Amino acid sequence: MIRNGHGEAGGAKRPGPRARRAVRVWCDGCYDMVHYGHSNQLRQARAMGDRLIVGVHTDEEIAKHKGPPVFTQEERYKMVQAIKWVDEVVPAAPYVTTLETLDKYSCDFCVHGNDITLTVDGRDTYEEVKQAGRYRECKRTQGVSTTDLVGRMLLVTKAHHSSQEMSSEYREYADSFGKGPEGRNPWTGVSQFLQTSQKIIQFASGKEPQPGETVIYVAGAFDLFHIGHVDFLEKVYGLAERPYVIAGLHFDQEVNHYKGKNYPIMNLHERTLSVLACRYVSEVVIGAPYSVTAELLDHFKEPKRRGIFCQVDSGNDLTTDLIVQRIIKNRLEYEARNQKKEAKELAFQEAMRRQEVQPERESDCDF
Repeated sequence: MIRNGHGEAGGAKRPGPRARRAVRVWCDGCYDMVHYGHSNQLRQARAMGDRLIVGVHTDEEIAKHKGPPVFTQEERYKMVQAIKWVDEVVPAAPYVTTLETLDKYSCDFCVHGNDITLTVDGRDTYEEVKQAGRYRECKRTQGVSTTDLVGRMLLVTKAHHSSQEMSSEYREYADSFGKGPEGRNPWTGVSQFLQTSQKIIQFASGKEPQPGETVIYVAGAFDLFHIGHVDFLEKVYGLAERPYVIAGLHFDQEVNHYKGKNYPIMNLHERTLSVLACRYVSEVVIGAPYSVTAELLDHFKEPKRRGIFCQVDSGNDLTTDLIVQRIIKNRLEYEARNQKKEAKELAFQEAMRRQEVQPERESDCDF
């Protein structure tokens, strides 16, 4: 059982009235198929300042530079807003980050992961802010990528449920999906996630229920944590004036038993981090029982009365199955998107190598 944070940025202390000026941090991106890797980037960025402002690109901009997004811009805006380390969301943020954008939103600097983001013509999207010294880097989360998640959806395999050796079909996918002419790319290649206690501690910075708070228990798979889950949890959070929401996550085997195929797409540890990053959740039960028993309610010090079940309509019909259908429908486009991304990265790396070999021409370089 893991407790999550409440309040701004998961319970972080705010500077007092006589403290220094608040440091405003800027992040931007597509945030398509938001996963715990995105959340971890925003967690690290938030730790570098006092307020985190996140710009999210439009569908049109993403299609121009990368290929079709899986989720609409409105869905992506709301997903980012639901991450507990985010203070403000800026819709329709420009794809190329400029000093003008940072100044417009009074941001001191921007933060991005230690991977490459390029425009459609192969230019570094952070070139201007890097040259101005208003750029910071955070560590990319190993073991997860949108490419990997797409691969799990397209292949009927359960290899991602454990650390066992991948099936031959999944291995073939891992070695080929989105591969450019020079081979597997370190940023978009398929990999497997390894959970650590430190990662859980970083995501969970919470407290026990306080007097006067209403404890609300929900349970499910919460697979591919998406906008449907967010809408549901937001509704649950609004059921009480001072809610303390506990989310129970079922074991992988249990989810596979009632959903079949290769579900869950994300294993239990990955789903745990995804739910912990949500601002509406206070605590997570890892491996919660499928049936809510009296013993479970007693463990949470719930009232001894029964008949306390409440059904909540999220108002959103999006499911994990529908997300998978979106991916399958546009499979060729997503494969082309990843191939294009890797080709641009290879060209960029080659240009940087030439720049290192010929430093005297550095001022003439366009990168």
